[in-house]
Amino acid sequence: MPRLFTGLEIPPDLAGELAMMRGGLSGARWIDTDNYHITLRFIGDIDMPTAREVATLLDDIRRQPFTVTLEGLSFFGGDKPRAIVAKVQPSGPLVELQAEQERLIRRLGIPPEPRKFTPHVTLARLRGAPGIAVADYLSYRGFLTRRFTADRFVLFSSRDSVGGGPYITEEVYPFG
Repeated sequence: MPRLFTGLEIPPDLAGELAMMRGGLSGARWIDTDNYHITLRFIGDIDMPTAREVATLLDDIRRQPFTVTLEGLSFFGGDKPRAIVAKVQPSGPLVELQAEQERLIRRLGIPPEPRKFTPHVTLARLRGAPGIAVADYLSYRGFLTRRFTADRFVLFSSRDSVGGGPYITEEVYPFG
């Protein structure tokens, strides 16, 4: 059974800048730059016939390229931080693309995504990092706003793991 999700790739030059944020936080498992992405829709573990249906259905999406804006670093997890992320501005084109994918995938009988769409790039997964250490880490890291043009989205697969890759590009869906 493949574990699938859709996402936007991060351009290599921007991934290199994000990689400069690594280090200085105990309990962080840093994600390989090749695996940086913005998840649009986590699909999960599905059988091969359903995976083929998903791949075919996504081919119906027609969008124009759009600008994606990364705006600073943050974390997920509240009192128990679980990830360091680069925040992504939820622009109209990005939110509309995610919503269209959600609608199409639900048509196949795949359950809705229970989490609210919060676009981001995961930089590190955290295990046992105290909140104060995460706050200190973020206070010393300056990451200014960066933009790139999304000209396609990707259907990725991953192995069942604790997250962070490796991810395999299964299909590419160009915009335009």
